[in-house]
Amino acid sequence: MTAGETQIRISEIFGPTIQGEGVLMGLPTVFVRTGGCDYRCSWCDTLHAVASEYRDHWLPMSIDAIWREVTRLSGSRPLTVSLSGGNPAIQSLGGLIERGHRDGYRFALETQGSLAKDWFADLDVLVLSPKPPSSGMQTDWDAFDACLRLAGNGPRITLKIVVFDDDDYAYARTAAARYTDLPVYLQPGNHTPPPPDCDTAKVDVEGIMDRMLWLIDRVTADGWFEVHVLPQLHVLLWGNRRGV
Repeated sequence: MTAGETQIRISEIFGPTIQGEGVLMGLPTVFVRTGGCDYRCSWCDTLHAVASEYRDHWLPMSIDAIWREVTRLSGSRPLTVSLSGGNPAIQSLGGLIERGHRDGYRFALETQGSLAKDWFADLDVLVLSPKPPSSGMQTDWDAFDACLRLAGNGPRITLKIVVFDDDDYAYARTAAARYTDLPVYLQPGNHTPPPPDCDTAKVDVEGIMDRMLWLIDRVTADGWFEVHVLPQLHVLLWGNRRGV
């Protein structure tokens, strides 16, 4: 199968809108959200791209078809394309990245670091987001290290961790100490994941902001002055709606 014939399971393609979190927060972006994940986090807010019962809603698309939609949405004006999921590392995305780079587009990918791929080296930005204890998942640090090895010096790499409570905060401190060369971004967790077919699900903004203030107090009290503490801006603006 050639690169043009590669089939990628797509949950949704949307934008341009802003990136709502992490190192690229506020940057105009087109999102390519793939279907499928090897995790099932307790607070997952993208179940429509994760749970197997929604597999029938994922559309197998060729690289050419995906790229036609990205360029249509962006008016063929190069910008950053965010590869997300689910876990986009499940898919074969190297050919898509190569195709987009030829047109001057940039690519960012976020993954929990459970699956290492050689095409990570071709990314412009790699956001590694290991899941803390509140997720109910266990981090395989050997797999995480393999992601870093394969990415090499290609992309800009950052560490992003969702924090709900003291255990998550301790986990973030441990992860940051393990990877001292990586910039660290923390964000307060969102306790209100949307029903997968709902476009208007509300969020507990007050709860999110309370956790944000608590998190700011923790990092400043601990003298953790290298970390970035940011909200999920898209959640505050649009709640849990899909496609924003």
